[in-house]
Formats: sequence, structure tokens, C-alpha cells
Amino acid sequence: MSLGDVRLQSGNALLDARLVYGTLGRLNRARDNAIVMPTYYTGEHRSYLPLIGEDKALDPSRYFIIIPDMFGNGLSTSPSNYRASHAGPFPHITLYDNVSQQARLVFEHLNVAEVALVTGWSMGGMQAYVWAAMFPDRVRRLLPYCAAARTSPYNVVFLEGLKAALQADCHWRADGCLQTPEKGLRAFARVYVGWAYSHLFFRDELYKQLGFATLEALMQDWEDDHLTLDANDLLAMLDTWLHADAGNIPQFGGSTQMALKAIRARTVLLPCSTDRYFSPLDNELEARLIPDCELRMLESEFGHCSLSPGKVPRDMQFLDHCLGHLLAN
Repeated sequence: MSLGDVRLQSGNALLDARLVYGTLGRLNRARDNAIVMPTYYTGEHRSYLPLIGEDKALDPSRYFIIIPDMFGNGLSTSPSNYRASHAGPFPHITLYDNVSQQARLVFEHLNVAEVALVTGWSMGGMQAYVWAAMFPDRVRRLLPYCAAARTSPYNVVFLEGLKAALQADCHWRADGCLQTPEKGLRAFARVYVGWAYSHLFFRDELYKQLGFATLEALMQDWEDDHLTLDANDLLAMLDTWLHADAGNIPQFGGSTQMALKAIRARTVLLPCSTDRYFSPLDNELEARLIPDCELRMLESEFGHCSLSPGKVPRDMQFLDHCLGHLLAN
């Protein structure tokens, strides 16, 4: 979807912006069966496919499922596809910037009247909070999982470590990488994998359940995966994540509490007990502020990756059960 020149929250412009998305199912006559699933860090719209099917809660025969790609993910406007010849450096983009343009897609382009559910994993879940706070009268249900309404200081430490590892590579440049910063991407991946799972995951060698014979094989797989990604795309999305806050919406003046109190959607918050950067402790505080909210804890040793789409079948079943129960309510 062509967005034209988008005026961002920072006051800068994203020129000739483009929003890529995927859909499954059809909008009903009442135009109220839409499910919105914003993408997550390093994910794209096809990444959610393991959660969707006629045998699942996210059933495309019943719902119109819309998956918008976050800016910076390499499909929607990102450093890797931004026309620097006329646009200059890639600008800072907030969660509000993302959701504002997603709303144009959903309400104007796709003609949705009411969103039955907004949900997402990780950064997708962070965008889901913003959706519910921005459109309290048009979002009926909210289920962010392994996510939070704002980036905690502990999470900032993690993200700054990732950024430092990547930017230490001599091939990285702020105005674009002329050569792939391979060493930086490998370091980035090795820092990341330690935070993505839990102490128990590594102690009990649960990586073997994912098909990796050794710990080194798991880390090598993360390296190989990150070598396929654009370094500046990673940093652009990381910048959005670093400053993520549902309170950073004009009418809330930077108050996360005000944003959470404004949510009218029937809400289920779904943290993982061993998530290292979206702590269940933060979700417990959020649940006290959202008027119609239930907190359901996933007990899993797989940490943040417990609910990575399709990764851990048992945990996917729990997520599907939570989604089905919420949609039936």
C-alpha cells in the first residue's frame, strides 16, 4: 500500500512510504470480524502463518486476518529499500508512527468498521497495546503475548548491548553499510540468543528439543539466520523498540498509565514465566491499570521464544487456547 510522504511523530518525513501486509479470510458484511496482527522484530507477515488455520482459534474461514509489516522489517519502508538519493538518512520511527499508518490500511483501505482482536508477539504485542489505546471504541479485544506496554530499563540494557556488538564491526557505517558487517552480525546473534531463552532452557539442554545437538549448533544457527538480514534494518527496528511506549501517543502526553487506563478492549495479557526482557512483573502492573483485563501466565522454560510462532508446540497450544477463549467471550 502506497502511503505517500508520511509526517512522523519526530517531525521528520518518511518519503514515498510503503506499507506491506498480508491478509487471510474475508471481511464480513458487518465489517467487524477483522483480526490485526502487527509483525515483530525480524518477523514479516508470513511469520505468523503457523498460528493460523481452520483448526485454530485464528480461523480464516471466520475472521479477516490482517498482518501489517512494521517499518524497518525489510518489506515495508526500511533502510534497505529507502531511496537515499532523495530521502536522506532513515528517520526515527515510533510505535505510534507504525500504528497510525496501519490504521489507515485497516479502516480506510480495507474498510474495516471494528477490530475484533488485535494481537501479536513481542514487538507485535507492543504495537497491539498502542492499537487498543489509540482506538478504544474500535478495538474489542486485546491479547499481547511476551510483550509489554513500554520498554523497561532492563530491556534497554539488552538492546544497547545488541547495538554495540553490531556497530563495533569496522564495516558498519551510520549512513549505510557498504559491505556486510559479518562479524558484527555474528556477535549480534550470539548476544541475542542468550536473552531469547532462559537459564533453565540452557541448563536442561532443551535446545535438543529444537533439533540442535549442541549449544554451539544453536548459536551457529542464530548467526546464519542473522547473516541474511540487513544490519541497518535491524538497527532501525531496534531504535523503535528502544523508545517504545504506549504512552507516547499525543493525547496521553507520555503517560503509560493513562494509555493503559484508556483501553476498553476485553484484554488478556499473556507473559511467559521465564521471559528475560518482557518481565511478567511488568505485565502484573499493567493488568491493574487496564479496566477489563486478565493476566494468564505461560509456565515455560523456553523464555521469550516460548511463543515464537510455531517453535514450541505445547506453548503454541496454550496460546491458541487463550486466543480461542478470548474470541468466544
